[in-house]
Amino acid sequence: MSRASLPRLQAAAVTKSYGATTALEEVSLDLAPGEVHALLGENGAGKSTLVKILSGVVRPNNGQMHLDGVAYSPGSILAARQAGVATAFQELSLAPNLTVAQALLLPAMKRNALGLISSSRTAEAAAQILARYRLTDVSPIADIASLSLAQRQRIEIVRAMHHASKVLVLDEPTAALTNVEWLFKLVHEITAAGTAVLYISHRLAEVRSLCRRATVLRNGRSVASVGLSDASDADIFELMVGRTEMAGGRRKNAPGSAARTVLELKEVAGPKLRGVTLELKEGEILGIAALEGQGQRELFRTIVGMEKMTAGQILVEGRPVQPKGPRHAMAAGLSFLPEERKVEGIFPTLSAAGNIVLPVVQRVSRAGFVWPALERGGAAEASSAVELSPRYLDFRIGELSGGNQQKALLARSMLTGARTLLLYDPTRGVDVGTKQAIYAAIQAFAAKGGAVLLYSSELTELTRLADRCLVLYGARVFADFEGTAIEERALVAALTGHAVGGQKARVEAVA
Repeated sequence: MSRASLPRLQAAAVTKSYGATTALEEVSLDLAPGEVHALLGENGAGKSTLVKILSGVVRPNNGQMHLDGVAYSPGSILAARQAGVATAFQELSLAPNLTVAQALLLPAMKRNALGLISSSRTAEAAAQILARYRLTDVSPIADIASLSLAQRQRIEIVRAMHHASKVLVLDEPTAALTNVEWLFKLVHEITAAGTAVLYISHRLAEVRSLCRRATVLRNGRSVASVGLSDASDADIFELMVGRTEMAGGRRKNAPGSAARTVLELKEVAGPKLRGVTLELKEGEILGIAALEGQGQRELFRTIVGMEKMTAGQILVEGRPVQPKGPRHAMAAGLSFLPEERKVEGIFPTLSAAGNIVLPVVQRVSRAGFVWPALERGGAAEASSAVELSPRYLDFRIGELSGGNQQKALLARSMLTGARTLLLYDPTRGVDVGTKQAIYAAIQAFAAKGGAVLLYSSELTELTRLADRCLVLYGARVFADFEGTAIEERALVAALTGHAVGGQKARVEAVA
């Protein structure tokens, strides 16, 4: 066999165990030069472990890997990069205290004639990289900490592309992106040059638009490699989770206009909000749709006191409230699930059970001490509501997959006893099976009279779950859709500032 006909990357019978826990068992995979190959599976199926092995973060216990026919066994991320394999990780790996230039070029910073690191030369080199990948809206001297989540995601992707001469691994690359065309064009360019791409995403529409083949993992094993043109979404779902039913459809008995209002905003304004008015009713799932930077993040954070409110009024159960932070908001009956679980949500060294019961720790304490049996018991009922397996309750939450971490955080929100949940992109970066569990939990919460304010970056999620959907544009409510009127074409038009079907467009909000 000629070198040209060899797979670009090949893994055979790769196995990885952590003590008695087997994360991967005889997983096999091959990528052809210039191919975009999908890796699919539930959270916890082994995708992250395989990515870490390919990236040099961990080493397998058994199995073989070859890169262009040569044995490949990287001992670090740097070794993988030197071999031509680079990864854009789902949980962003950019250090917040670095500048963009430093993040892109480390450890090969530019030096001056004296051999000392030159900030100006490093910034110039980074500017060329940013221009090459059409990311000119980010300054090379900006601090990573100052960037939005979407900007950090793009920097993570650009850094990986810059180092990936042979294989690029993209782990949920669009989880925080609202405009995916930028990424898709770059992927087409690098694959045309022969680079192979391993693409990991829970968004099957994206997978189908980019990939011809997919390898499916389940319970740490590779169960199938399929041609995507021959497999329906239902086929893929069944391969991933071992069952055919899919949850998450619009409810038949949504609350009517006569239902009690539990959360009301009257012209709420802040540094990045321009007067938002909305009502959330008992038993209602109210969706929020918006393109990046239209005020959705500030809206949620303002409601719970994490952003300053400069004007307007917030009423909970008819009473004026101005939360000073999430704990104060929780006391008022509002529970917030933030966008960045790794930074703002989990306490990674605590157990999953410990994370779930944090807001109600007094219930599992005796004489000032937390009793493990009470802690686990307190977490068990809430975890069952989100289909988090009891076996994960004793694990440190930082060791769990992203999907199981998200389930634990949703369980924590529900355990608080809050009757209103503020969920900010709750299924970002999780697989289709985990999404079904989260959808079912949200709908069950609303069916029992709870109210949900839900922002999602996926329009299909809003069309399936929301009883009503508000579109933010220009940091104000631009359009209001209800019931069957919540459909993607109308939402897309409103997202870009165009009124559809008689919607009242708040064009005066956009200067």
